[in-house]
Amino acid sequence: MLDLSHKKLIAWQKAMAFFPPLYQLCTKLPKEEMYNLSSQMKRAALSISNNLVEGASRKSKLEKNRFFEVARSSAVEIDNCLTACLALQYFKIEQISAINAALLEIFKLITGLIESNRD
Repeated sequence: MLDLSHKKLIAWQKAMAFFPPLYQLCTKLPKEEMYNLSSQMKRAALSISNNLVEGASRKSKLEKNRFFEVARSSAVEIDNCLTACLALQYFKIEQISAINAALLEIFKLITGLIESNRD
């Protein structure tokens, strides 16, 4: 594995740590959601870390922020999927509170990256 600057980003580290609990939560969804909510949340979680990596590799602040904003949007996408899971009564709020807290922290960290790259 390469030793690149993105590995120093706390947002990336938190996004990588977010995978196991999210994937574990997805196993508790009904089988009919395997290709819908489960797949969507897993892809969005990977999108967060992938776009943080992509943004960190860019030299231009504008380009960095474009990828950081996509990463942040993927976090919002997961939040929306979790809200749908609650509406469908797949989970109770207590079951997803730790995931929500981690997701909010990631969102705030990415927002900080975006703000620090603005001219």
